[in-house]
Amino acid sequence: MKTLPVIGLPLACTDYAGAVAWILEQARTARSAVAVEAANTHVAALARHDREFGRAMDCFDLIVPDGMPLVWSLNAALPEGERLRDRVYGPTLMLETFRAASGADGYRHFLLGGRESTLDKLRQAFGDRFPGATVAGAYSPPFGEWPADEFDRICERIRDSGANLIWVGLGCPKQEHWIARHKDALPPGVYFGIGAAFAFHAGEVAQAPPVLQRCGLEWAYRIAREPRRLFRRYLVHNSRFIFYSLLDHARGG
Repeated sequence: MKTLPVIGLPLACTDYAGAVAWILEQARTARSAVAVEAANTHVAALARHDREFGRAMDCFDLIVPDGMPLVWSLNAALPEGERLRDRVYGPTLMLETFRAASGADGYRHFLLGGRESTLDKLRQAFGDRFPGATVAGAYSPPFGEWPADEFDRICERIRDSGANLIWVGLGCPKQEHWIARHKDALPPGVYFGIGAAFAFHAGEVAQAPPVLQRCGLEWAYRIAREPRRLFRRYLVHNSRFIFYSLLDHARGG
């Protein structure tokens, strides 16, 4: 799959169909852990600004452009016939993967993260929407500092479930650090850093209207909904993304 760097982050030049096909093939054949990330401007800017997070992202095997500014940056570097029509939005990628794997042999899902109530809602929602999909397990790890044996407990649950599509909703950047740090020791399968998708699909947080998503204004909608939690995050990382983009452009990148 063709990749191009955007402010240093290697992004796959793909759509939902290409990403899902790649993911299902990896899930079917993987003999070790494979890491997938849907990256927005926050992820891209943090990977450039924070060396530790940048090293974590180096461990990911597929990074798709979740944010429209990333799509615009890719399209500026792609020939006209190869330009992307849309982003690969993490929550929608989750739905498309469930849809493609539903009823197919050999695909089992595991949900890691969130509250027990959120996981119960997710299992119900996915069961209703994709009756042919198999959610083989779900686990809500403790909040705060984890016990020393927590990683072994998580691995045992994933291994016992037989899952090969593991959705990790621990929040960014915790989920990316966790996947990268333990990648070599995790049971085989595809691991997704899926962020807020759990809350969206459980119906606990509203998603931005499609028109705002297409215009690259999802961040504004989310700030309006959760200003205290998200204002500083989007202000800082969106500004950094613009700064690094302009800097790379000035350098001929």
